[in-house]
Amino acid sequence: MQRRLLIPALAIASPLAFAAPAAAQGTLNLYCSVQIEWCQAIATNFTRDTGIRVNMTQRGSGESLAAIRAESQNPRGDVWFGGTGDPHLAAAEENLSQAYESANNAALHPWALTQWNQSGRRAIGVYAGAVGFGYNSELLARKNIAPPTCWADLVDPRFRGEIQVANPNSSGTAYVIIATLVQLMGEEQAFDYMRRLHPNVNSYARSGTGPIKAVARGETGVSLSFVHDAVTERNAGFPVAYSTPCEGTGYEIGSMSIIRGARNLAQARRFYDWALTEPAQRLGFEAGGQLQQPSNRAAPLPPNAPDLGQIRLIEYDFAKYGRAAERRRLIERWDREVGSLPR
Repeated sequence: MQRRLLIPALAIASPLAFAAPAAAQGTLNLYCSVQIEWCQAIATNFTRDTGIRVNMTQRGSGESLAAIRAESQNPRGDVWFGGTGDPHLAAAEENLSQAYESANNAALHPWALTQWNQSGRRAIGVYAGAVGFGYNSELLARKNIAPPTCWADLVDPRFRGEIQVANPNSSGTAYVIIATLVQLMGEEQAFDYMRRLHPNVNSYARSGTGPIKAVARGETGVSLSFVHDAVTERNAGFPVAYSTPCEGTGYEIGSMSIIRGARNLAQARRFYDWALTEPAQRLGFEAGGQLQQPSNRAAPLPPNAPDLGQIRLIEYDFAKYGRAAERRRLIERWDREVGSLPR
């Protein structure tokens, strides 16, 4: 089936409402934690396919989890789509989401179903991507700075003030980075590493994609990012390259959850089923050039997308680091020992 993407001109409005056909089939309130172009594309195409009107709010996964917690006694959202899997697991543990089994589960990669099982069938994987280093090749060349290839490189004095990473209080990407370092190094060594990294960090951005966009604009030399976002910027014509850490790295399982107490449960389940199909999972690349690995086995890996099979990945413990208490403890420790350090 041929699909045309209708992307509204005002891409930054939030929440966004998409007009439904005349024969309306109800409403869905969607919390979306992927890039705005992707959020708009799934909302527009879902409305076209089903007649269900979508009210969409786009924000990072940390902010979405905070909103769902705050609204738990009177939920305003129906489905939470995208964002790193750890906060989805935390939501499941806190009974903020509800179990659902889609008929389309059989079409998914095993890692997507592992997420579903570990969450008590409350969160399912929709894409995957690895953590790495994005860098502006032209900017580093002008400054005669060799690009990083290992975690150990980032604490070198040559990167003083050249690195940007997100803030874990608002960004799921940043939390995955913290959990990755803890699993690679052990907790004490990981926090010592982050304290030594701090002088080289010029900013802790609000969103996980903020640092790689700053790299693309030449505002910073290096970012800690998901490497598919680096390729997206390179494909857009910016002088961006990436590397993955020689010691090994963590990865995300971007997830989807139905919010407990959803007012539009039938529409939420219909969206959930739809979002797991092969055509729906092509939309991230078709709408905005997003390059994550889709969870539907029939959905092809986008052109030039990083191949997770070629990256040294750690045995990321999603069950442990997705627990709400562990997530809260590590972020609070980061606030005390890293985020509060003088600039």
